[in-house]
Amino acid sequence: MTQADESTAKVHYICQTYVEQKPGRDGHTSLKIGKQFQYSTAAEAQNRAEREAQSEDCAGADAYMISEDPDSGEVGSPSFLVRLGSVPETDDF
Repeated sequence: MTQADESTAKVHYICQTYVEQKPGRDGHTSLKIGKQFQYSTAAEAQNRAEREAQSEDCAGADAYMISEDPDSGEVGSPSFLVRLGSVPETDDF
């Protein structure tokens, strides 16, 4: 990636929460996305994840950043800032 390419990449800072789904037929509970918030800084996303993770109805929360190439719309893999509580395995992303 050249310096010009890096300057065009857009970085998104995301806080994503998870809630537990009721057990299915197999008796296992699973996680589903609860809320998703976008911020302009990593600190804002991380602070929100920490607050959300303390909520009773929240099973877990992630704060992460992703880079997007605005020309192609391609989005990179998430880079986690913090993972709190029950969260999906990183392979699930």
